[in-house]
Amino acid sequence: MITLIVGKKGSGKTKKLVDAANTAVEKTDGNVVVIEKESKLTLEISHQARLIALDPYHVCGTEAFYGFLSGICAGNYDVKEIFVDSTLKIIGNDMEQFASFAEKVNTLASFAETKVTLSISASAEEIPASVKAIAELV
Repeated sequence: MITLIVGKKGSGKTKKLVDAANTAVEKTDGNVVVIEKESKLTLEISHQARLIALDPYHVCGTEAFYGFLSGICAGNYDVKEIFVDSTLKIIGNDMEQFASFAEKVNTLASFAETKVTLSISASAEEIPASVKAIAELV
């Protein structure tokens, strides 16, 4: 199951994600990866987490980002938690595409035994029912 941190812009999603990632670093027996679109969280995320800014890799869209996540999981079996800030800025604001992406990421998370948390700039009401069925909303 994936976790979604939902809320409109300015509602504190990034703060929740940072707190959850730093807590995971302390409690998880494996590696923690934090992914952001641009390099903004450098001073907020524990140095023990792997912080990745996507812009230098030119990753955009659902297929490219799913491939990137798959590569992280395939390349390191010790990754136990992945946190993604501003998911819709990375993949686009289309909720149908997001629903398909979330289903694939949920399958990947189960296969790789990795917890995935995505921050989404949308209200809980805007999240498709198919995503609500497979995700925990925070």
